[in-house]
Amino acid sequence: MNEIYNQNPSMPEFVGRTVLDTIGLVIPSIDLSLRGEMGLPDDVSALGILSSRTGAAGQICAIDEALKNTNARLITVELPRDTKGWGGHGNYIVVGARDVSDAKQAIEIALELTERNAGEVYINSAGHLEFAYSASAGEALNRVFGAPIGKAFGFMAGSPAAIGLVMADKALKSASVELIKYMTPDKGTSHSNEVIIAFSGDASAVKTAVLTAREVGLELVCAMGEYPSGPSKPFLE
Repeated sequence: MNEIYNQNPSMPEFVGRTVLDTIGLVIPSIDLSLRGEMGLPDDVSALGILSSRTGAAGQICAIDEALKNTNARLITVELPRDTKGWGGHGNYIVVGARDVSDAKQAIEIALELTERNAGEVYINSAGHLEFAYSASAGEALNRVFGAPIGKAFGFMAGSPAAIGLVMADKALKSASVELIKYMTPDKGTSHSNEVIIAFSGDASAVKTAVLTAREVGLELVCAMGEYPSGPSKPFLE
């Protein structure tokens, strides 16, 4: 078995893998009993699946863009308690389509964008930070965070949760944005050690709030340990 370690499998369900322990898979035709348990719409036969051990908003934004560019639709987004034993979430995202080619294309796009978006995940021995931005929210961001479709969307998460709350306060004070989601260890999360907010508004204001949160979060998390690292290059500016 050692010879298959860290190798791409040959099975047709495998689409790809990327940073943050993310895997993309497809199921061309879902089992009938699973279909019933999942409550799938009648016009969905193929599924695309994206799942990571670390991160959530970056992957949800990636799926959001993928759905805009394919005939796939969102089935479910779940945020398991994970981050490989640290303070936050992983993710389990399922999209559906009539044709497996649409489901596969959606996952391919999401994998590519997940690698880019991972540049805004920062982790050190004491905590982690995550940031996301979209110029135009779509179906996935609307379903998960209540983001108004077509408006700019921003997200920040800070762990430990105390850091996240200060980040949230500074971000919301820095620009004229609308708070659309507030999440804490006992509110809207899988009891993760985070405070998370999502917000909407004018594109420049939303980006200002995200960048303010990042500046504050990095200063605070660095007070507890080494400068946080990430799997990709930061890209928000």
